[in-house]
Amino acid sequence: MDILRYSAFSAAPGGGNPAGVVLDATGLAESEMLAAAAEIGYSETAFVVPAGDRVLDIRYFSPLVEVPFCGHATIATAVAYAQRHGVGPLNLRTKAGPVSVSTTSAADGAVVATLVSVPPRVEPIGDDDLAALLRALRWSADDLDPALPPRAAYAGAWHPVIAAAHRERLARLDYDMPALAELMARRDWATVDLVWRESPTEFHSRNPFPPGGVVEDPATGAAAAAFGGYLRELGLMPTPGEIVVHQGHDMGRPSRIDVSVPAGAGSGIAVTGSAVLLP
Repeated sequence: MDILRYSAFSAAPGGGNPAGVVLDATGLAESEMLAAAAEIGYSETAFVVPAGDRVLDIRYFSPLVEVPFCGHATIATAVAYAQRHGVGPLNLRTKAGPVSVSTTSAADGAVVATLVSVPPRVEPIGDDDLAALLRALRWSADDLDPALPPRAAYAGAWHPVIAAAHRERLARLDYDMPALAELMARRDWATVDLVWRESPTEFHSRNPFPPGGVVEDPATGAAAAAFGGYLRELGLMPTPGEIVVHQGHDMGRPSRIDVSVPAGAGSGIAVTGSAVLLP
């Protein structure tokens, strides 16, 4: 098994979110994929089975479980594929549904990848679940930004969106991991998308990921796509429009996720980033 290691949503090895990439997982059993992901130890590893002309079947595994979709591992996979087979369109078949990806070459020669998510959805979070979520996070109702109400958002995986009123609240991440893991497993939430709005187009994010055995994700493309759908659904940004999500700064792995939100209700959200090969 040839395992590549990339860091997505960064041009430097010290930033972004590392992902394992296996570009040809033909014949691998699910147990072998899970064991490899656990050995690699990254938040996710992507396993690809070529299925036609630039068509890829892809599965994503954390060290503990399979997840239906992973944004940063998709970006890493697209960049790795383009560096070996050339830039252009890709069609990915994920457990969440079809995801189109395009890659281009930047002026400096770096490969930039853009994925378009499955149709996003937004749902309320029940009062009991919200109370349990805030308890597990060790947040209070006073910590919340009333302009960005709590919701569960989906663009391939479910993420509760919880917005902090102040940057200082986002900077303090000290949650009850077992309690949060239990709640997230019950509600089938992939990560918790904690956000703070710096400006109408600039957001900072942190993503606890206890279901995958990871305290925090440094760059979460699936959550960024879901957040774009959330902003559109709630009328919190003009569309079409673009936002930037900054993630990983508080854990020393700065990442940048560019999100394009089209106007059409239910249309997929575009997430763009680069990736760098790790030693």
